[in-house]
Amino acid sequence: MTRRMVQNSINKGRRNAIKTLAAVAAGAAFPMPAMAESVLGSLTQRRILSETDREANSRIAMDAIGTTDPIVSLDTEYNLQRVADYYQRLVNIGGWPEVPTNVYGLILGNHRKAVRDLRVYLTHTGDLPQDAEMSEMFDAPLDVAVRGFQARHGLQITGKVDEATYWAMAVPTHERLRQINLNLERVRGLAGQLTDRYVNVNIPAAAIEAVEGAQIAQRHTAIVGRIDRQTPILKSRIHQINFNPYWTVPKSIIERDITRLMQENPNYLTEYNIRIFDGSGNEVPPSSIDWTTSEAVNYTLRQDPGVRNSMGNVKINFHNPYSVYLHDTPQQDLFSGTQRFHSSGCVRVSNVDEFVAWILRDNGYSIIDVNSVFASGERLDESVENPVPIFTTYFTAWANRNGVVSFRDDVYDFDATGRVDFPELVS
Repeated sequence: MTRRMVQNSINKGRRNAIKTLAAVAAGAAFPMPAMAESVLGSLTQRRILSETDREANSRIAMDAIGTTDPIVSLDTEYNLQRVADYYQRLVNIGGWPEVPTNVYGLILGNHRKAVRDLRVYLTHTGDLPQDAEMSEMFDAPLDVAVRGFQARHGLQITGKVDEATYWAMAVPTHERLRQINLNLERVRGLAGQLTDRYVNVNIPAAAIEAVEGAQIAQRHTAIVGRIDRQTPILKSRIHQINFNPYWTVPKSIIERDITRLMQENPNYLTEYNIRIFDGSGNEVPPSSIDWTTSEAVNYTLRQDPGVRNSMGNVKINFHNPYSVYLHDTPQQDLFSGTQRFHSSGCVRVSNVDEFVAWILRDNGYSIIDVNSVFASGERLDESVENPVPIFTTYFTAWANRNGVVSFRDDVYDFDATGRVDFPELVS
């Protein structure tokens, strides 16, 4: 959130609070007793709860990180360096205060001492203005600040200091500074690799950016590889789109998953329209294979196009030695989660019709054309007229031009090991 938006919200809250206090205390010639203070606090809490537009506060939080600045661009190094300088100054004065456990569970309307501790912390992180009022009431401006913190850390935006939010707050300043500096080195390693038009899949954020003219043209939520089946770091070009594709099951998935699933449910392949072919292209019935062994890896397992196909409506190809690709998925509910590390290395794309239309723009496709082919069920392979560069990268910290810094968890432990060199991204 910008300082101006938050300050306007604070000023409005102060004006409303003054009006309420004036109305309650108008006839009082002496200080209010404890009972009256309790009643006043309850009335204030009710007013805050009734008047606060939580959805609007979430939009403010998302707008702060939702600029058109890409995670990776020629300006990323400058933006991150500015943030690094601020965090270094914080470290030099001892860092932000340790978050006390009593802030856990705080939410809009709470009135207690722990709220003041939360306010102090959020002024250090920049989510709450330095001149914010240090009251013990969890009011609308503080709700904006908590939601902003959650948005910056890729957490569920609730306005409540839940478990994930508390642990993100518990990370000390010097650790965040180290994270920023590691990502600065990663940005520098990409110098000279970026073109005017490219796709960046940032693994820790499980997010995809379609970039053009140094600005984000499209953002897409992604599902990336889980820890034991990681999405690889790579650089390539998107050269082909497969509409309504078949899915050839990788041997690793046959070995790790399919054999187990067939033991649990012998009808699994039939239910999911997956057929088995031998080396000569002849179809083989599932019953002819011993699923208690690794025999199945000697066959080709292929899933027919359709609503249950693991590729969904489209597969997006780029040359790479890992046999990974981008694709649609029938499991759309997975995109709503905050921990989106579920795949076997490939990357699933939300709102994939918009993404494919952007990729095939020079082929003359519009989003209407893309959805028409989806709906037809036609198997169609389209070569991309101007292959679009694609990077899969690992950034756990980045900043936009407004100085708003975002962080993500070190899901593959690259930060933990200090890895900053990725020769896979260098031509």
